[in-house]
Amino acid sequence: MEKVIVTPRSLSAGGHPLLDRIRGAGYEIVFPSPGAQPTGDQLAACIGDAVGYLAGVEKIDGALLERAGRLKVISRNGTGVDNIDLAKASALGIAVMRAEGANARGVAELAFGHILSAARRIPAADAALKAERWTREKGFELEGKTLGLIGCGKIGKLVAGFALAFGMKVLAFDPAPASGFAPSPDFRYAGLDEIMRSADVISLHCPPPADGKPIVDRNFISKLKRGAIIVNTARESLVESEAVLSALDSGILWAYTIDAFDREPPEDTAMQKHVRVIATPHIGGFTGESVDRATGVAVDNLLQALGYRG
Repeated sequence: MEKVIVTPRSLSAGGHPLLDRIRGAGYEIVFPSPGAQPTGDQLAACIGDAVGYLAGVEKIDGALLERAGRLKVISRNGTGVDNIDLAKASALGIAVMRAEGANARGVAELAFGHILSAARRIPAADAALKAERWTREKGFELEGKTLGLIGCGKIGKLVAGFALAFGMKVLAFDPAPASGFAPSPDFRYAGLDEIMRSADVISLHCPPPADGKPIVDRNFISKLKRGAIIVNTARESLVESEAVLSALDSGILWAYTIDAFDREPPEDTAMQKHVRVIATPHIGGFTGESVDRATGVAVDNLLQALGYRG
């Protein structure tokens, strides 16, 4: 029986009914690390026999792919493929497929939840009460403030709609702006420099640059309004951690929020333990609805690439 590797934690911890379609097509499912992000060694131990790979956000580098002598397809249960060596996959004839937009609603709602939580210091207020301290810190309202979006695809467009409903103005940067997207007179596309100078809140919804350099570095932060919020539900590597921590300590940043880490769980705890950081354990697409949509698309893509027509 040919094997299919399944690694997303939302699927490997307890399975998912849609995985039965893979079994029904005659494949054996292998979970390298049930409920946890697999290590390179765990993947290397099973990838040699696999013809299919339903993948999460773990690193899939060229060295690993070289060991995948029978692999025909890597099917992501999300949109991002920056964790995969695409050039090596192409050279080896391995198809890479994405579940585009399947978890967009879940990520967008979490991003806006982060914005509200940061503006009103909700996690800190909750923690104080749980510690039996009556501590209040003045927040700010979103109406009339400016949201800067870096990336305005499916997720960014949804976040823009939420912000407009709260009475915010929205500036969006995207290398390929959608000419037909004009949800309000309070929305327009803008350059990065204008967003850095004007935004009270910046939300990241883009892949890491091809050169691997962070977008939010010391130079970026130096151009921000004092007291800005940065929301990162995309990738940890989009920001320079030391620059963000310094800006939080100095008050240049009001808050920083993060949901996706390069290594999960993260090994460096300085960021998530900072009093002005709101950190969540990669729950953007972890809703019942998003998991179902993404799994359905990923399974369809995988079986299609394997030639199953049942």
